[in-house]
Amino acid sequence: MAAESILVVEDDEDILELLRYNLGKEGYRVTGAGSGEDALKAMQEKPPDLILLDLMLPDLDGLEVCRRLKQDGRTRHLPIIMLTAKGEESDIVAGLELGADDYVTKPFSPRVLLARVRSILRRRAAGLSDDTAAVKIHDLVIDPQRHEVLVQGEPIDLTAKEFRLLNLLARRPGWVFTRDQIVNEVHGEDYLVTDRAVDVMIVGLRKKLGPCGHLVETVRGVGYRFKE
Repeated sequence: MAAESILVVEDDEDILELLRYNLGKEGYRVTGAGSGEDALKAMQEKPPDLILLDLMLPDLDGLEVCRRLKQDGRTRHLPIIMLTAKGEESDIVAGLELGADDYVTKPFSPRVLLARVRSILRRRAAGLSDDTAAVKIHDLVIDPQRHEVLVQGEPIDLTAKEFRLLNLLARRPGWVFTRDQIVNEVHGEDYLVTDRAVDVMIVGLRKKLGPCGHLVETVRGVGYRFKE
């Protein structure tokens, strides 16, 4: 059974209890906070292993809580999954830009949420420290040291930017990257690239990947992720 601790920041008591039940059933140690202020106080006592953070809170909203946590060296690296109302695309993008790791829209499936939690905690435990190791997913192999990509054993000719983009997405499958995050990682900060240019790069990358092109998924209104 899992032993990680999870802080659920949610002012709706019914949703909080639903999350307590489902997470507890999986063996996670769950604590709750009904407001942004309570969440920040809980951080001072003992930071959890992961935070489920509702964006609509009665005092400090979830975005402000996320901002403060990511600005604090003690909590900067804590994984955050945002809970958002359906259609709040601008808030989702803002949260991801602030450093949140993922999001789940309400109403949500407990099974989907648990899968997201397990995935993020598994990657956190792995550390993601070795960015030079080759990545092997299905018929796709990405080798940063050789700067080589193989699809079904055949080498694929990618530009340097396409390689950096694929390597970024594939090393964090399931994680959603906004277009701005992609630009910063691939081109560097302050590089002026339109959303359309990122979309064109994705289309070209999918085409070159052929049978593995479907692994690069579009998250409508938000950005892109690599299929888990």
